[in-house]
Amino acid sequence: MSIRLTPDEQQALTFQAYPGAPPIEGVFYRPLRKHLDVNGWFMEHLRLTGGRVDGLDVEFDVRQVSFSRAAPGRVNAFHVHPKIVQDELWCVVEGCLMVWLVDCREGSPTAGTKRRFILNADQPALLYIPSGVAHGYKAGPEGALLVYAMNSQFNLADPNEGRLGWDHFGAELWEADRG
Repeated sequence: MSIRLTPDEQQALTFQAYPGAPPIEGVFYRPLRKHLDVNGWFMEHLRLTGGRVDGLDVEFDVRQVSFSRAAPGRVNAFHVHPKIVQDELWCVVEGCLMVWLVDCREGSPTAGTKRRFILNADQPALLYIPSGVAHGYKAGPEGALLVYAMNSQFNLADPNEGRLGWDHFGAELWEADRG
């Protein structure tokens, strides 16, 4: 090294690695565009033709649109939809969410892969979550408002909302970055 450090700091020193995020088969992240003006902003969320979302890499027929408000710091995890196909399109419109996805699909080429996404209202995007991919989030310090579209409807008599513990894939996923 060019810069000499004291022996204690030299021994304790580590370097951050920046590997690319691992892909999960079928998951995609698509930035949305905010049109900013001195008076505010405008953004298209979804364009639909006959109930189908235009411009996606997959066929997605919207059957339900829901909103979820998360209190600051709230961890809401993990959910998976195993009974019937229930793919989801997420978009944060207020605040920020740290989202974890884990591929739980037997036979998937990316089974077991964990991937983190940051969804933020300042830089809105669509996050597509296919059935069988467990998903959960932690809200940022201001909380968050999540808008999500599904290609199936919630059935109160037979919910398709499988639950895994918030720490099922490791409690460290939700720890604060103290780097």
